[in-house]
Amino acid sequence: MCTLSNVNTRRGETNPPSVRFAPDAFPEAKSSKTGVSVRYEETPGKSWYVFRASYGREDKAFDYLVEDGIYTYIAKKVVERYVKGKRKRFLSPLIPNLIFAYVTEEEAKRYVNDTPALSYLTYYYNHFETDANRKNPPLIVPNREMDQFVRVTSTKDRHLLFVEPAQCHYKGGEQVRVIEGAFAGVEGRVARVMGQQRVVVSLTKIGLVSTAYIPTAFLQKV
Repeated sequence: MCTLSNVNTRRGETNPPSVRFAPDAFPEAKSSKTGVSVRYEETPGKSWYVFRASYGREDKAFDYLVEDGIYTYIAKKVVERYVKGKRKRFLSPLIPNLIFAYVTEEEAKRYVNDTPALSYLTYYYNHFETDANRKNPPLIVPNREMDQFVRVTSTKDRHLLFVEPAQCHYKGGEQVRVIEGAFAGVEGRVARVMGQQRVVVSLTKIGLVSTAYIPTAFLQKV
């Protein structure tokens, strides 16, 4: 592939690649408190709502929702810290305070408005649209985008990045699929990020997620 160049896009958004929505890409959601687990099942009437948990309480909200039978996802990455002089690894949210839940509209309203135990939970709003009341509606992530987002972030690779459009230097419009390695199956745009060739996946109206370095031999044009 040739030298990458900048391509101007609206807040980093692109037309997402056409992909098959793959339920098997989703890891099991498991409560850290009780061990209760929920498997993802594609269900008519449910959508991927985005919630914001204040003051870093996304794990607390995650446990509550999973224990209530809701498939819930938090994107995390491995981080390294020194504790008492020893280097240890921890999981840290890739996008702080945000959680993704596969729920109906009624369930989403109940958790935000009528569940005292989740008083710190609010909608993440779509600030690019307005409803009939001229208010920003809750943001819903399309299934195909959530599939790619989960494929990228379920690796928990410590080199994952949540990036701004200005950090991505694109080769003009090129869509690729990763065919080998930890990110196999991910589809997005090839770009140079932090001086390395990576694949960037768009989560519309939230931001961009970058893989770790991907060798050219691992990429296939879509």
